[in-house]
Amino acid sequence: MDYGLCLPNFTARASREMIDAAIETAARLGWGTVWTTDHVLVGTADEERDYANNFDAIATLAYAAGRDPSLRIGSSVIVVPQRNAVVLAKELATIDALSGGRLIAGIGIGWDRTEYANLGVSERFAVRGAYLDETIALWRHLWSGTRDAFVGRFHRLDDFVFEPLPAQGARLPIVVGGRAEAALRRAGTLGDGYHASQASPASMASRIELVRAAAAAAGRPAPHLSARVNVRLDEDSGPGYALRGGPVGAAAEVRAFAALGVDHLAFHPQGRDPESFAAACERITDEVLPLV
Repeated sequence: MDYGLCLPNFTARASREMIDAAIETAARLGWGTVWTTDHVLVGTADEERDYANNFDAIATLAYAAGRDPSLRIGSSVIVVPQRNAVVLAKELATIDALSGGRLIAGIGIGWDRTEYANLGVSERFAVRGAYLDETIALWRHLWSGTRDAFVGRFHRLDDFVFEPLPAQGARLPIVVGGRAEAALRRAGTLGDGYHASQASPASMASRIELVRAAAAAAGRPAPHLSARVNVRLDEDSGPGYALRGGPVGAAAEVRAFAALGVDHLAFHPQGRDPESFAAACERITDEVLPLV
């Protein structure tokens, strides 16, 4: 099992100091990856979801890559259909090239119709799944270095040169997030991995079955499996899924994920300031992981 850390680039606690502390802590503890969370312009009704204060997910990836060369960097996840797919391909290729091939592109379709409207792409909300499917094919095409035409439903490229290429080329890892059946099929048929959010091992099990079945039907190898998990060690219960019940309860959950074939967990711990956030991470390493 590989471990990573969700950067505090969102919620009221998000700040440069918090992000710096998280990057330093992940590297010091030997965790392999840091992940950013994406929202751009949510409506006022979504403020309580903690996405009003959100450092840009893509720019923060570039910042994290420059802060520490030992860490891989990933997005958990970029809401692709809210953006221009070609510009996003350029941004991700640039980050991968400048970081020496350390990027994982976590992608999804999002759920916030208001945010789509705020970004001027309200008409894309109803077709966001199809847009994401085509974007994956488009990225593979551009990142391969070919100059052949690309013709799709949303994009037509006849005369273009795409450079620089990602350091990982067309095989830059793409992991697909989401819980809907269409997202799970997408992970199996088009993605290199599936990235769950706030899913318990029990709910993850049924999702994994669908992902693997879709991959097998498409004649593809089973994708890598990762999960983003909140960490609330001092709670026995609460809203949403989290690693709870002290170190013993949390370790049992980690073992349950591993038994399903999940090979990466991205921890999202508590902590309102750099010191308490680092301490929460240290508790995972010192108290939970030795019991796994």
